Amino acid sequence: MRLLHTSDWHLGRSFHREDLLGAQAAFVDHLVDTVRSENVDCVLISGDVYDRALPAVDAVRLCNEALERLAALTRVVLIAGNHDSVQRLGFGSSLMDKAGVHVRTDPASVGEPILVDDAAIYGIPYLEPELVRHPWDLDERSHAAALTEAMRRVRADIARRDATSIVLAHAFVTGGEASDSERDISVGGAANVPASVFEGVDYAALGHLHGRQAMTDRVRYSGSPLAYSFSEERQLKGSWLVDLRPGGELSAECVEAPVPRRVARLRGPIATLLDDPSYEAYEDRWLQITLTDAQRPSAAMERLRRRFPYALVLGFDPEDEGAADTRTWSERIRERSDLDIAGDFVTEVSQAPASAAERDLLHEAFERCRQKEALA
Repeated sequence: MRLLHTSDWHLGRSFHREDLLGAQAAFVDHLVDTVRSENVDCVLISGDVYDRALPAVDAVRLCNEALERLAALTRVVLIAGNHDSVQRLGFGSSLMDKAGVHVRTDPASVGEPILVDDAAIYGIPYLEPELVRHPWDLDERSHAAALTEAMRRVRADIARRDATSIVLAHAFVTGGEASDSERDISVGGAANVPASVFEGVDYAALGHLHGRQAMTDRVRYSGSPLAYSFSEERQLKGSWLVDLRPGGELSAECVEAPVPRRVARLRGPIATLLDDPSYEAYEDRWLQITLTDAQRPSAAMERLRRRFPYALVLGFDPEDEGAADTRTWSERIRERSDLDIAGDFVTEVSQAPASAAERDLLHEAFERCRQKEALA
């Protein structure tokens, strides 16, 4: 059986106010071409189809077009991620089943597989621990407990079948390499689940982390198709093309996605950045530039954009250790987690770091907001 594993499309997301919908549409074209040329039996989309619970109309239109084109060629299994609204993404799922597009957003159905040829495919959507704790009678409120119970239900069904077993899940597996653009999903300070929860399945297609990586041969993240933060500058974007053969033999290869424009980070004095010919390779990239001049240069972004027209973010970090931090508030909080930003705000207005009790209160507030979004 041949699978194409992808995730974290984040349709509708912009990159520092740069519209990415055209680049996302190009990725859809690439995905459809790959399915056609590689004779893919099933496409696995492991969550975060959209960038927010209430996606933009253009993003919904692109998703509809993508699924329609894929369904004309193969079967599709899709789960909800932590950015998706389970109610909106799951609307019409029973009707789409008949078209070969299987959308799974309800935790109650994790042990009910989609049967594709000789494979049983189980969709485990993002599990907000507080929302499944009581229905599943869990001993603790944690991602590990929620996913362990979901996999217990999956294994109970696997034991009744003689089939290749495939699981889609949206989670942060211990040891995974994160970037700055994933939303924090920690509960009680813990976001991780061990890779061992997926032991015994032939393939686990994971979503959430934006860097493509293999936790084990059979437990993999496909990563996002595009770079959504400057911390992803060294990541190779794409999908996993996975072959599962009789007897459990597995092979996987990367299918690189088209790159509309690379991202990069530059650092140095403005004169060096403007004059040094070694920076020519960066002139067509989206850039985060940090200037190290002792004094803030005048009209810095205007001057830099004459050479680097796609410079998006400008920061200042003088090399003189005694120099004051001249960055604006927005510059200092860019690409930091919600909790860190809130903690920085407390420090800014109170002139003292947030206490442990205050950080706990902020964390609880963010968790409740996330739970509310999960029910949207």
